[in-house]
Amino acid sequence: MEKYIPDIYQKSIYTIDYRKLKENGIRLLLFDLDNTLSPVGEDEPTDKLKKFMTELKEEFEVLIFSNSPRKRVLNFAEQLDIDGIYFACKPMRKKFDMVLREYKHEENEVAIIGDQLLTDIVGGNKVGIVTILVNPISTKDGFFTKWNRHKEDKIIKKLRDRDLFTKGKYYE
Repeated sequence: MEKYIPDIYQKSIYTIDYRKLKENGIRLLLFDLDNTLSPVGEDEPTDKLKKFMTELKEEFEVLIFSNSPRKRVLNFAEQLDIDGIYFACKPMRKKFDMVLREYKHEENEVAIIGDQLLTDIVGGNKVGIVTILVNPISTKDGFFTKWNRHKEDKIIKKLRDRDLFTKGKYYE
């Protein structure tokens, strides 16, 4: 069950203590796109997100790391002036390993921030990077994510029953 437990759980990308991450040696942030940075189906990042990413880039390397298609990811990446990895195939480790190699970081220098246990958290835990779960921005999900959410709800119930993780109980 440990593979489902995030290192950090926060309400949104805006409530994470990035100063603390930096103090702990994190240098590269991988952000999921759909329902982490932007609601599913939105084509434009908000002004708030643009400003936030500009500020983060002063302290970290920042990437979009998403299972979404090339066009969607690169559109957002371009508008946010950051790199984007599309079809990441999370939770498989291949693209995680590629990012570690290409961006020349050790596992303990990288964090993934996402809204799904089954993709973002399991994938990050597989490779040994810091995993940060945030609540989804929207209740609207794509087809595969709906299936994942159903499975995720069952896992969260088991984790809660074992007092390992409780949805809505935020921690760092």
